[in-house]
Amino acid sequence: MTGTKTWPGPIAAITLFADDLAATRQFYLDVFDLPVVFEDSASAVFRFGETLVNLLSTANAPELVAPATVAGPDAGPRAVLTVEVDDVDATCVDLRARGVELLNGPMDRPWGVRTASFRDPAGHIWEVGA
Repeated sequence: MTGTKTWPGPIAAITLFADDLAATRQFYLDVFDLPVVFEDSASAVFRFGETLVNLLSTANAPELVAPATVAGPDAGPRAVLTVEVDDVDATCVDLRARGVELLNGPMDRPWGVRTASFRDPAGHIWEVGA
């Protein structure tokens, strides 16, 4: 069955709300060293492998989630975005050199993965794991 989509398909895009879009955009440029693949006054989009991460200005978020409400960054983390790396320790050295403050790690988790986590300027938690 060519051309038939299956459910569920791969995650194509993740939209993250950012109170300070300019600072969050710059953080992604500096830390992840990825080019912006699309941007306008309300958003900046980066490609992580096959997944797009859309940074959307919090001011534009209500129209996307209505009638739900948009939580502020001080509401606490509700998700962790994980990026696979070859060497967590070396990646942490690189992250620190880029000015990133680690929340935890590197550490060996009970399920057999070595991880470390950090927060972006909009409050989203990112994890590197190997």
